[in-house]
Formats: sequence, C-alpha cells, structure tokens
Amino acid sequence: MIQKVLVLGGSGFVGRHVCEKLSRRLLQVTVPTRRRRNAASVMTLPMLEVAEAHIHDEATLRTLISQHDAVINLVAILQGSAQAFEHAHVKLAEKIARACAQTGVRRLIHVSALGADIRNPDALPSHYLRSKSRAEQVLHQAELDLTLIRPSVIFGAEDKFLNTFADLQQIFPVVPLAGADSRFQPVWVEDVAEAVVACLGDGLARSSTGQIYEACGPDVLTLRELVQLAGRLSGANHGRGRPVFGLPDALARLQAMAMELMPGEPLLSRDNLNSMKVPNVATGHHPGLQALGITPASLAAIAPTYLGRRGWRSRLSERREAAARKF
Repeated sequence: MIQKVLVLGGSGFVGRHVCEKLSRRLLQVTVPTRRRRNAASVMTLPMLEVAEAHIHDEATLRTLISQHDAVINLVAILQGSAQAFEHAHVKLAEKIARACAQTGVRRLIHVSALGADIRNPDALPSHYLRSKSRAEQVLHQAELDLTLIRPSVIFGAEDKFLNTFADLQQIFPVVPLAGADSRFQPVWVEDVAEAVVACLGDGLARSSTGQIYEACGPDVLTLRELVQLAGRLSGANHGRGRPVFGLPDALARLQAMAMELMPGEPLLSRDNLNSMKVPNVATGHHPGLQALGITPASLAAIAPTYLGRRGWRSRLSERREAAARKF
C-alpha cells in the first residue's frame, strides 16, 4: 500500500495541484527543491515535507527515493538547448531508473508529453519531443511499475499559456502569430493532477501499471482560436480581443529567433515551432482521462473563471462596487 510519495517537480504548475490532491488523501509527500523558498506554494500543506536537495545528484536522489513507496516525476522544461533538454528529461530519467533499481522502489508515474513517440524518437521534429520520447524509452527499459501520462497543453489559473496571450493583448493592438493553425486539445491542470493521483489509488494502481494515458480536454482548437479566446475573455479591446494575423513559416522563424535573443525565457523558440508541427491532439491509440474515471473539463467552462477577472466588464463592476460602498 502506498503511503509515502516523492514528487519531483512538486513546486511547479502541475506539481502544486498534484501535491494538494495527495495531501487531501492523507499521503505523506516529499517535495525536493534546490531552494526552500521555491516551494512556498506547497510547504504549508499538511503531511508535506519540503527537502532542500539537488535531484540531479545521484546519491541524493537515491536516498530520497529509498524513503518512499512511489515516485512521481513532473520535471520538464519547454525552452533550452539540445543539451538542456537532454539533461532535464533523459538524464534525469536515467538517474531515476538507476535509483529505483538500487532501492527496490518500483512504482513510478511519469508525466511526459502528447506527441512523444517511444518507437521512433529521432523522427520527431523538436528537441523537446525527442527528449521526452527518449526519457520514456529509458523508463520502459527499466524494471519498473511504470505509468506514463501524456498531456496536451495544460491550462489553469496560473498557466503561462493563455495568461501570456491575454497579457500581450492588453499591450499590443494586433497579434502576429507563429504557428497559428497548429492544433491543440487543451487540458485543465486539475484534471491532469487528478489523473496522476488516481494512478496511485488502490483500485487503479495495478491496472494502470504499464499503461500510457493521453490527457486531453474535450475540444480541439487551433492556436489562433486559443489566442482569440484569451483576448475576448480577458477583456482586451473592450471584450473583442485583438486581430490575430498568422505568420508565414519564414517570418515565424525570424520572430522566434528574435525572441530567443531577448533576455529571460523566450515566449517562443524555434524548437517550439518545430514541436507544433506535430498536432497536439489525442491519437486515440491510448486511453484517455475517461479510463481513469475523469470527465475532462472544457476550456470554455474554466478559462472565464480566471481570464475574466481582468476583463473590462469585470473592472467596470469593481469600480461600481467601490463607488457604491462610498454611499
């Protein structure tokens, strides 16, 4: 019976929701992080311990894993060089596999990515997808009780996806968009977290072992449609959103190259563009969230609950309420 769970990447966007759900199930959770302050969002959860640790150090990782019944790996990056993707995805998977073998801990839930292909990683167009696929290969070759979850793009109140497009439309009069016709099947972060935790449950733990789940929402939208939706819901241009212009491939790559040269994490990279060549939608070759007893929430039902807070109607209502309180 699983009682103690190690969550790698537990302080991240998805990790915070996973940790909350594990805590509600009265499981003991450990979240390792290089700096304790990075895990401020989860450290107050009951039965959760934050451990200052460098998980890429094999001895440290082995010690952490030895103290738990199961491991959840949520560590991922979206930007970086080929070496950075290899380090974050593949090398870490190799270290997890070795540590599990050395400690006898077999249960691992690994969150990968929709579009990964364990059969032929080298045929994929981006460093991101190739490294995600090679990480799956490494873990499949290890003697583990492994469950893989492949989500589409994940949305939620703290996301850097819809929120970014909403913020841009508060500033710029038009949106020149690379990859405008790329297709996505966005999934709510709560549904992804629920899927991760469900695979640990007594009823599903055994049946989910060796399985791959495609975590997708109910709707397929193009990137253009997603950007337009973010603009409307956030109240940009008085609720109409900004005009969105799809860029031809050559200009799209120039835009991505320019963004890569800017300080900080780029909004868009050439590797992102390469990833978008693979439709980010369910293939139907693997079970979806429904197989875990989860009815995925639609973007239309959830996005207004957080994007709408910045909308012009919302701001107008707040001003009216403030004025009413004066009398």
